[in-house]
Amino acid sequence: MFSLKSISSSPAKAILFGEHFVVYGVKAILAAIDKRVAVTTTKTDDKKITIRSTLASSSIPVSTQYKKTRGVFRPFFYIAKKTIQKHSFEGGLDITIDSHVPSGVGLGSSSACCVAASSSIMGLFENSFPDEILKMAIDAERTIFKETSGADCTVCTFGGLIEYDKKNGYKRLDVKPRFHLVIANSKISHSTNAVVSIVKKFKEKSDVFSNLCTQESELVEKAIKSLKENDLVSLGKLMSQNQNYLEQIGVSNEKLDSMIKLANSTSFGSKLTGAGDGGCIIALADESNLNKTMDAFSNKNYECFSVKIDTNGLQHKIES
Repeated sequence: MFSLKSISSSPAKAILFGEHFVVYGVKAILAAIDKRVAVTTTKTDDKKITIRSTLASSSIPVSTQYKKTRGVFRPFFYIAKKTIQKHSFEGGLDITIDSHVPSGVGLGSSSACCVAASSSIMGLFENSFPDEILKMAIDAERTIFKETSGADCTVCTFGGLIEYDKKNGYKRLDVKPRFHLVIANSKISHSTNAVVSIVKKFKEKSDVFSNLCTQESELVEKAIKSLKENDLVSLGKLMSQNQNYLEQIGVSNEKLDSMIKLANSTSFGSKLTGAGDGGCIIALADESNLNKTMDAFSNKNYECFSVKIDTNGLQHKIES
């Protein structure tokens, strides 16, 4: 009965500077990376929202309250139900998620999924502006991560490199990136909400936090200057300094610290990316030291891969 397919894809991201501090008003720098999530949506006539992915699948009646759905399905169900209600659609939706981004490792797979799903689902009913898609994606992600700043969804929508803060939103950095990021996976699972709580407790109990926020703000401004000048040596040193701040607020661990040390032996600099306490680290490299950095991790049996900056951002098409 329904033949149109709405297909959207969104890049994943790496936080270059400012994770955790961004929640408290400090500017962050984020990069979209060339690993993507694709979401395909079609209309059905069965009054169910069916969500399929390699991780899990479920078929949920449209009448269900989104808060009663499993966490892994909740953002997608939220977007689908909101859109169905807005357009008074009497049927259901079939949503298929195809991700090339490892989940739960700090690369924004949930944000990329929310952005691609918002675009795919909304795009089946209307032409939506990027800002409308972004708002829906952030609202959807907040059904599982209440404290999300919106920064991840923003860079997954617009691509490239952005500076972001909660007060002023995003600003695209006019930079032509000439670097690679080597991403190595610690294979330690972590809970973003749990790590955010660690930082919150540190802030409440320590006088150091406000000083660290000030230092991080200054560091981010220096990083923007280094990015614009393509000064990878300075940028790498700033990454390592940022890692020091993250260690102070308690979101690194022994495994990540040893991976950072390994990365720093060959790259320009490195740090954890995302929530921390597990997940991935990023190491800054170019053609001169990319292979050496990859080999350093491979020789220690770490799962690693290299990425470039994705400047395309969200993409959408309709197929019949």
